[in-house]
Amino acid sequence: MPLYEEIATRIGGQIEQGAYRPGDRIPSIRELSRKMHVSINTIMGAYAQLENMGMVEARPQSGYYVRSRVLEPGTDAPERKREADPVPCCVSVDDIPMRTILTLTDPSLVPLGGGIPNIDLLPVDRLNRMLGTESRRFPVQSVSYTGPRGTQRIRVQIAKRSLDYGCTMSPEDIVVTSGCVEAVTLALQATCRPGDTVAIASPVYYTFLHSIQWMGLKVLEIPSTPQEGISIDVLGYAIRHNPVHACLVISNFNNPLGSVMPDDRKRELVALLARHDIPLIEDDVYGDLAFGPSRPIAAKAYDEKGLVLYCSSFSKTLAPGYRVGWVFPGRYQRKVQQLKALFNISTATPTQLAIAEFLTSGGYDHHLRKIRRVYGRQAAKIRDVVGRHFPAGTRVTRPEGGFILWVEMPEKVDAFRLYEEALKKGISIAPGTLFSTAGRYGNCIRLNAAFWSERVEQALETVGGMAGRMVGGAA
Repeated sequence: MPLYEEIATRIGGQIEQGAYRPGDRIPSIRELSRKMHVSINTIMGAYAQLENMGMVEARPQSGYYVRSRVLEPGTDAPERKREADPVPCCVSVDDIPMRTILTLTDPSLVPLGGGIPNIDLLPVDRLNRMLGTESRRFPVQSVSYTGPRGTQRIRVQIAKRSLDYGCTMSPEDIVVTSGCVEAVTLALQATCRPGDTVAIASPVYYTFLHSIQWMGLKVLEIPSTPQEGISIDVLGYAIRHNPVHACLVISNFNNPLGSVMPDDRKRELVALLARHDIPLIEDDVYGDLAFGPSRPIAAKAYDEKGLVLYCSSFSKTLAPGYRVGWVFPGRYQRKVQQLKALFNISTATPTQLAIAEFLTSGGYDHHLRKIRRVYGRQAAKIRDVVGRHFPAGTRVTRPEGGFILWVEMPEKVDAFRLYEEALKKGISIAPGTLFSTAGRYGNCIRLNAAFWSERVEQALETVGGMAGRMVGGAA
């Protein structure tokens, strides 16, 4: 047996016996080379073989990690029946989903369901010091309206970072908003009128459904997968057979799937909508949380007609309570500015100043590198626990960024009943039915990987046991 195969067998045996669990980092190439007194090339060959066997995965600038064996939704799965052609429908969110949503952010519960970052990982003290410092530095500006576009300082910083998104933004092209939800809502109002139809990737972030309902719009749910994002073929068919006035997607690390659209799919999506002169509203609020060394580019990078309204915020990376987001509205710039001025004049000034200073000081990229590593490790750990404690046949998405995972359980599992039983145990999960207007995803839940502790692990084991009992026994 060649030496590299012998080493691969030894490391693989340790993985099989549980010395290294899914999500654990195995020794670096240099470290193992030194310990085993062999060449770096030999260890590289061993790790390449383990990677080909699906036992480990390489993470750029981080090392090699044990890979989870749990499958993803949509991979190696039995063929499904073709869904009916998408049809526009009105949105009606009743009291039960609203009560469910309120429990997702209840601090007394184990936070497995909410789409919120871990406050313990955010630069709270530094940001709050900057909030006070900048308010004293700009005493008049800090208590004054900034106008609908927001402060010049933060727009300059956002424009500089737009190169990372594959775009070239000018500070004059940006409108600062009170979080990303307001950015998306302004974009919907600028592009649609009551009764119009919005095509949206399904499953869909439930807050968007509420915004669409409030504006009197119809929704056209287009199926999406963790591997490809929104189905371009189905969207094209829907556009040919229905009047579509806007399309809304979360392009990078989708909520709730955790998926990222490949670049070629983003290009196809923008080109398809451009041919029909349909605006694309792109939510990229999780884009900065890529586990790799660089963030994925935005669909906006392929926009040649000004039809893409790019929306994001610092709520998932820095300070959800500061409510600082923005929209780059393209040809809808004037309309968005008018709507912003009409509804709330401007976004709060002190928090804009504080975040602008944080971006200027150079601490943002260092902070991102830290939380990306943490979220990447925690997502792997949650996949591992789900694989070990949820019913056989359960599938979990493998996100490449963000902190959202989508869990698809056997069809016998009633996710809403599972939510109710978990709530009695002090655990919050998000049932899949929240993410559709048509009662789909009844056997799915969304999980949050922003938090990890022994309490979180025990809560996941508890939920997995409950799901197992629904199908006649745990895995």
